[in-house]
Amino acid sequence: MSSLPFWLLVLVFAAAAAVVWIAGIQLSKTTDVLDTRWRIGSAFGGLIILAIATNLPEIAITVSAAASGDLDVAVGNILGGIALQTVVLVILDAFGRHGRGVRPLTYRAASLVLVLEAVVVVAVLAVVVAGSQLPQDLVIARLTPDVVLITALWIGGLLLVQRAGRHLPWHSGGASPDGSPHRSGHRRAEPQHPHRRMSTGLVVTIFSVSALATLGAGVVLERAGDAIAAEMGLSGVLFGATILAFATALPEISTGLQAIRQGDDNLAMSDIFGGNAFLPVLFLVATVVSGQSVLPRANGTDIYLTALAALLTLVYVVGLLFRPARRVLGIGVDSLVVLILYAVGIAGLFTVAA
Repeated sequence: MSSLPFWLLVLVFAAAAAVVWIAGIQLSKTTDVLDTRWRIGSAFGGLIILAIATNLPEIAITVSAAASGDLDVAVGNILGGIALQTVVLVILDAFGRHGRGVRPLTYRAASLVLVLEAVVVVAVLAVVVAGSQLPQDLVIARLTPDVVLITALWIGGLLLVQRAGRHLPWHSGGASPDGSPHRSGHRRAEPQHPHRRMSTGLVVTIFSVSALATLGAGVVLERAGDAIAAEMGLSGVLFGATILAFATALPEISTGLQAIRQGDDNLAMSDIFGGNAFLPVLFLVATVVSGQSVLPRANGTDIYLTALAALLTLVYVVGLLFRPARRVLGIGVDSLVVLILYAVGIAGLFTVAA
């Protein structure tokens, strides 16, 4: 795509982003129906499906970048995507529910299960930092110890969330006394969109077509985005952590807004934390596809983005525990802190990458 004029590259990138948005909405709706009909709405089943469905663009970009040997884009997109997808919670807090007397998102969705999911994200990111210090030649059967440990932590985290969803030895099972009514890790509302009247076969077909469209659009985003970054003089990590990460976060935005409008505030936050814990698992995919050790090649900007993602996640952990009831500028205090920290962090990223 590098031979295309700049204006056409931007048009192709915008069209691919639109496909990702539309397909993401369909993925959300069909996943909603399949979770209900197949009774896999548990944290284990639900988080796996949602994590994979809403992160299909990242999967496509990671595989494409790893196959072409462009590991900088793959690493920058994954680590930058975690930080930006955490900021998606600010968007959901601002635009999910409006009106006088509406409490912030963390007040409504507060649950110890969500705290556990956020802790899993931070634990996985800690392994990312540790893995960056391993020798580059530590590759056995196209795998490295760090990516195997990340995958094991993700699976272990899902099992813990599933167990916590059934019972926690705390008051109200770990749920806040006046938050949104829900069962942790479950959808509490029957899907209210037309998909619920379709046959299961048709729903599966729509899901599959949407998944393929998202995969294809994800590859186009990566190719067009790489060419645009070259034209603008941006490094792969800067573009991957900002514009490309935002484009691939569109499914999470559409899924989260729909969940909140259906009254599932808990699910909206769970989708983000679940997806963020899943994203580093893609380093295993990148390692297998490229045959190279990925994390030891991480540079200073990659580790910087990892620390930023962990910091933003911890802010929401504090918000879930303290449940601030006030809204400032239309969002919760924790969301405002996250937004400020992200803006300062991205400004700092440009100085680190300079």
